[in-house]
Formats: sequence, structure tokens, C-alpha cells
Amino acid sequence: MADTKISDTEWRAKLSPEQYHVLREGGTERAFTGKYNDHKGDGMYRCAGCGAPLFESDAKYNSGSGWPSFTTPIEGEAVAEIVDTSHGMVRTEVRCARCDGHLGHVFPDGPGPEGLRYCMNSASLEFDPKED
Repeated sequence: MADTKISDTEWRAKLSPEQYHVLREGGTERAFTGKYNDHKGDGMYRCAGCGAPLFESDAKYNSGSGWPSFTTPIEGEAVAEIVDTSHGMVRTEVRCARCDGHLGHVFPDGPGPEGLRYCMNSASLEFDPKED
């Protein structure tokens, strides 16, 4: 397990400027610009900050929103959901449960039995392909 109690200086050294902005400052990448928006690989999406497993590729779908979208995180406590009242809205923010990095938001307009859309920033994710 990664050491997630690292300093701001260490986060800045570890992450790209865009990853730092998203994961540590709660930023959002522009729609349709992230490397995983149209990605279709088979495997696991992990936190770009600490490597924690977050979403399996079979939960990913094309929501048309411009960000990678998932119907559900992996089983267990991979993500934390908190109320976000920034920008004059009330939304549910999704954070990595291990390192507290900002991943994106969850909305109640997705497909599947839960009806949720986990709308994530590509900059907050890394993809680990499934081995054959």
C-alpha cells in the first residue's frame, strides 16, 4: 500500500501539474480532453495518486459527457462520497478513500440498476490492463 501521508511538496514531485490540480486541488479537466474518455481497454482503473483500485473496465460506459463514466466503483470502500456545495451547486464529490484525492462527481442519471454515473477525471486515473 502506498504511503498516502505525504507532503504537498512530495505530491507536486510525484504528479504532473494537471494531476496535481485535479487530485490535490479539486480541479476538473476540460470535457473531451482526457485520455480515458474514449478508452476501451480491459482491466482496472486505479487512482493516479496512490494506485488504489477504483473501477473495473466492465463498469465503464460512454455517457456522452466528455469524461470517463462508470456505473459503480469496485466492491468495498474504494471511494468516498461527500457533499460538494462549490460553484453554487449541490453535488456529490467522489474522492479516493485511500489518499483522499479528488476523482470527480457522481450523478443520479446513469444506466444500470443503481442509476448512477460516476463521472471521473482522466487525470485522476491510471489504467492497469488485464493480463492474458
